[in-house]
Amino acid sequence: MKYIFVIVLFFAGLGFSGVQKDTAFQKGEWFKFRMSYSGWLKAGEATLKIDEKQLKGKPVFHVVGKGKTTGLINAFFKVRDRYESYFDRATGAPYKFIRKIDEGGHTKDIEIEFDHEAHKATVNNKKRKKISTHTTESDVQDMVSMYYYLRNNIDIEDLKIGDEIRTNMFFDEENYGFKLKYLGRETIKVDVNGSKVKVKTLKFRPYVMAGRVFKEEESLTLWVSADKNRIPLRIKADLAVGSLRADLEAFRGLKYSFEVEFED
Repeated sequence: MKYIFVIVLFFAGLGFSGVQKDTAFQKGEWFKFRMSYSGWLKAGEATLKIDEKQLKGKPVFHVVGKGKTTGLINAFFKVRDRYESYFDRATGAPYKFIRKIDEGGHTKDIEIEFDHEAHKATVNNKKRKKISTHTTESDVQDMVSMYYYLRNNIDIEDLKIGDEIRTNMFFDEENYGFKLKYLGRETIKVDVNGSKVKVKTLKFRPYVMAGRVFKEEESLTLWVSADKNRIPLRIKADLAVGSLRADLEAFRGLKYSFEVEFED
């Protein structure tokens, strides 16, 4: 069950590089996702919340993402995950990333600080009491900041079906290249904030590593609202065994009006 939390945090927001003066989000924005396994069994929930703070004298956005198992699954495999990111309000560049997880007894407590001028990331693995320094790629993002950085820079007018979007991420102690394909537009039905509505969306397919977790490279599909908010609405993942799905259940604090059509 643990992989759905990574999917929600990493794959929910999409777009191109280049930062706009205005953002698609603001402090106080909050999302809650419900997760299910194989289409019927409730697996857990995840939340994302953004605030404004100061970090070493720099104005930053501070995001906290939490994930946990619930119900029957929680009795067999308990997950409590927490991710945090501090990134520049103007450029979207991450300064600090925190990953503190407990997944069925498997724990990690990692802090990463980024030096963008030197293209370095300093990783403090608190569990192993180990500090290491690594070279990073240009325009690097952490797993959480990437969501907001990319979400803020989708250029709908330039997207064509089949277009591939690429960017760079640093996670734990490694650099990762990220690639996804734009599949087009689709209107979907969602049940959010207690209302059943239709929403116009942008549909994407990220490329993942096939093997123990995912069936194949194209095992993920996700839908992002086509309005100015660019919010994640639905994520589906075909796994080696069964499938996982995350649906936006509730939100508050959106910067722009949420464009929907109410069901008859």
